[in-house]
Amino acid sequence: MDMARLSNGEMLTGGDIDANTHREQTRQRRLRKTFVYLSLLFAFLAYRLYNDNPIRPGVPGWVKGNPEIAIALVLILFLGTIIFIPFLTAGRSPHTLLRSSDSKIRLDDVVGAEQTKREAIDSMNLFLMSTTFRREMGGTARRGVLFEGPPGTGKTYLAKAMAAEAGVPFLFVSASEFQSMYYGQTNKKIRSFFKALRKAAREEGGAIGYIEEFDAIGGARSGMNTGSMREGIVGVVNELLVQMQSFDLPTGTEKLRANFIDWFNKFLPAHRKRRRPVHAEENVLIVAATNRAADLDPALLRPGRFDRVIGFALPPKVDRHAIADYYLARKNHVAEVTPELIADLTAGYTPVRIEKLLDEALIIALRYSRTSMQISDVLEAQLVTEVGVAQEMGYHPDERRRIAIHEAGHALTAVLTRRDVKVASILRRSSALGLVAHGDPEERFLKTPTDARDLIAVALAGRAAEQQEYGEASSGISSDLAAATNVACQLVGQLGNGPGLLSLEAAAMPVAGNLVAKVLADESSREAAEALMAEGAARATAMVRDHRAALLEIADGLCEFDELEGDEINRIVEGYANISERRGPVRKTPVTPTDAFGRLVQTD
Repeated sequence: MDMARLSNGEMLTGGDIDANTHREQTRQRRLRKTFVYLSLLFAFLAYRLYNDNPIRPGVPGWVKGNPEIAIALVLILFLGTIIFIPFLTAGRSPHTLLRSSDSKIRLDDVVGAEQTKREAIDSMNLFLMSTTFRREMGGTARRGVLFEGPPGTGKTYLAKAMAAEAGVPFLFVSASEFQSMYYGQTNKKIRSFFKALRKAAREEGGAIGYIEEFDAIGGARSGMNTGSMREGIVGVVNELLVQMQSFDLPTGTEKLRANFIDWFNKFLPAHRKRRRPVHAEENVLIVAATNRAADLDPALLRPGRFDRVIGFALPPKVDRHAIADYYLARKNHVAEVTPELIADLTAGYTPVRIEKLLDEALIIALRYSRTSMQISDVLEAQLVTEVGVAQEMGYHPDERRRIAIHEAGHALTAVLTRRDVKVASILRRSSALGLVAHGDPEERFLKTPTDARDLIAVALAGRAAEQQEYGEASSGISSDLAAATNVACQLVGQLGNGPGLLSLEAAAMPVAGNLVAKVLADESSREAAEALMAEGAARATAMVRDHRAALLEIADGLCEFDELEGDEINRIVEGYANISERRGPVRKTPVTPTDAFGRLVQTD
């Protein structure tokens, strides 16, 4: 075994792999068997030819003289085929067999998530060197690996790279393909899949099975409804548990030989009895992928089954930089579009979303008759992919002004609370009549109660701005109230900012999973959440009142241009307040500001 390469996390290749050695031995055995069979066939043909009785292909004479018989045979064959094909295909494994040449993805194409990639490579190396690992080192081969993580984080992508690099048959199947409308057929398909895996492993020295969306057949057996549906699901999980332990079971030929030896041994004394054949355990690795590992049956995750869980998480900034660098090398872009820029813009993105963002930016560039994406294309693509395509609604002038005031309130408070404002718009996108896109200035993985209170204030600032300028708020605040309520309930019921430290999220209630419902159902928690909302509303009201000139200037810009970028909004607010500090109170600055269009602004 090449221990140096194993320690470096590299994929083993070449003649030192047990699977390659087994494959070569199997190939030579197959050649010898084929030579024997062909020799017997040629000997038979030569014997017939030597006795002047050669085999002549053609239609038998008794069929030529009776066309009615020929027609009847054709009809019987046709009808028999129609009738028996469904029976022959029922219960067959629905997998797709992939070879190394079928996948264009290699491990070098898997960028970012180096630790995840290394764990997958370690599992592959142990699989390829299973014989050495078992015989020389005394280890037990790993049978199952579970890929767990949110959608789009690269589980299937890495599996395809493994298929290309492994050099053994790769059997790909979606868990939903096992399901059948006929009772018992799902179990039969699972048995057929594992049977195909074992057969491929015997012939090729190893085989890898990949099951996509594994939770469709591996869900927990407890807590389900009673009845036939529950019995079916329990039976499927039980079948999986049995098959994961089936790699040491004898084949059909071995069973036949064992039965014959048992019969023969009945006539022999004890010291002359023949030994039954010993089954050589197949080298099989099962890789299953799911984004709901908590829903799987616990028995599937015990040692000997899926005992290694490899997590796929949202990529941090360093990984997003590597992913962006990989995709930008394949897409036309100007020099200003850098991996650093894409990594900063895509906090919380999966690798698939990053690629989709860049493709959408190329589409926007093509719309403007350009062949390379620019920064503006990427920013517009981000709005399109996250919120939707902008639509001019033809608002009534009064309504247009109200929407601008509303969004200006959000933008102003977002800047004052040190949020990173990307764009403010009064164009309709999806169901939103306007929007302000903002996020954290720097990527952070922890949130504080202060951050949450800032979000509540930003969400309620549109309401405060409308009440200040029009005396009442419109129906446009409904989604803002819902967002603020959700954050307030998380503070109270999840983060211990309520009347006590008990987590309502852990409570066993009929509305399990709905934290807002739990908070609103508890009187003291509801009062605490309402107090947080009132505090946020008061903060928002104070900010739009104290910086009303900035609010109106932002609204003027939105009315004239429909959209303002974050840099322009920051420039407007800087004319009225010091926003250079990362945290702390906002101080007014005695300046004579100008608006976005160079005009002097009269302050209150």
